[in-house]
Amino acid sequence: MDVIVLGLMLLSLTIWLGLLGFWGQFWRTDQQLEVTETQLESLPVVCAVVPARNEAELLPTSLRSLLLQDYPGSFNVFLVDDRSTDRTANFAEGVAHALGKPQQLHIISGVSLPPGWSGKLWAVEQGIKSASKFAPDYFLLTDADIEHDPGNLRRLVAKAMQEDLDLVSVMVRLRCESFWEKFLIPAFVFFFQKLYPFRWVNNPNNPTAGAAGGSILIAREALEQIGGIQVIRQALIDDCALAQAVKKSRGAGEQGSKGAGEQGSRGDKGDKENNHAQSPMPNLQCPIPSQGRIWLGLSSLTRSLRPYDSLATIWDMVARTAYTQLNYSALLLLGTLVGMPLIYLAPPVCVILGAVWSNWAIALTGILGWLLMTFAYYPTIRFYKCSPWFALSLPAIAFLYTLMTLDSALRHWQGRGGAWKGRVYPSSDNL
Repeated sequence: MDVIVLGLMLLSLTIWLGLLGFWGQFWRTDQQLEVTETQLESLPVVCAVVPARNEAELLPTSLRSLLLQDYPGSFNVFLVDDRSTDRTANFAEGVAHALGKPQQLHIISGVSLPPGWSGKLWAVEQGIKSASKFAPDYFLLTDADIEHDPGNLRRLVAKAMQEDLDLVSVMVRLRCESFWEKFLIPAFVFFFQKLYPFRWVNNPNNPTAGAAGGSILIAREALEQIGGIQVIRQALIDDCALAQAVKKSRGAGEQGSKGAGEQGSRGDKGDKENNHAQSPMPNLQCPIPSQGRIWLGLSSLTRSLRPYDSLATIWDMVARTAYTQLNYSALLLLGTLVGMPLIYLAPPVCVILGAVWSNWAIALTGILGWLLMTFAYYPTIRFYKCSPWFALSLPAIAFLYTLMTLDSALRHWQGRGGAWKGRVYPSSDNL
């Protein structure tokens, strides 16, 4: 028995050494938008699209932050009232008038959700269609619960222009005030970075693609190149699906049209409409060309206003899409249910067993593994300004996230998967 336990612990330790040394340095927090040089040589036209469904409570803060951006170029906000019942549109108008900027805000009344679309993406599609009349160079896709730092848009545009990026996205600082938020929210970011190591995402020669939906700046050309929002209309994890489509399309576009002189400069529409992708939503597991231009990082200033004060609210947030992240695969779910305990629970269990059995080889190996995962998690804990002791809690946190993933699968099998804002999206096959 001792040999089996020691063998499992050595396997867990090997995995952690591999993750720390060879998995895109996912545990670091150095990819941050705030370090971007904000010098702008030109001022492209930008239109923000904000899908809003019953967000009247948050709009006085979130919409106000958008309308007060210090971006010196042309900037308009298109808020799509997604059939709200709380007078969202009235509150939005009140915010704009209070700031003396009613001409900068355009409110679109959303129409009924057609088959095959998620509610959010249908709202985004309507906003983009209206905003296109302004011929923007970039669209800012953002949520109604995001409070933008005054310089957020300026930094996003500067980043995109300086590095010739098709898409720039930031994982905004999530709310981390209550006990459950401090206990579980930093880990949400940590696990996201492990799934999509930011350094890999930002490397045009690496196929990994990811984005964070709270704040995405996308070039109009790039959106047209992939065929518009409709190509990901069924996606529940729409931000990452969009990032993958953009990263894949850039490579294809450069190979197929640049040599023929069709690759126009940023802002030139050219003939890209004729090259729109007509395929369904990209499979997140497919390899993609390695010439995309996207960037994903953290923001320490732009933040989410969405509260998650209880275990139940965080549980529902994770369970909504965890099984979707596994592509609704029972095999991947089984791998998760086996792999998570091996990686995260084995070290503390071995510490306890080693102490009880007086087997110091097992105990010391378990301590080393626990220290490695604590070392990996600590930068995220520090970024969120939480107590360092939370870094030691990763095994318990991972156990809860494993249960959330299992619950996500159960909800999917029961036809309750993807519930959000009063709508239920069982799977992309049934949309």
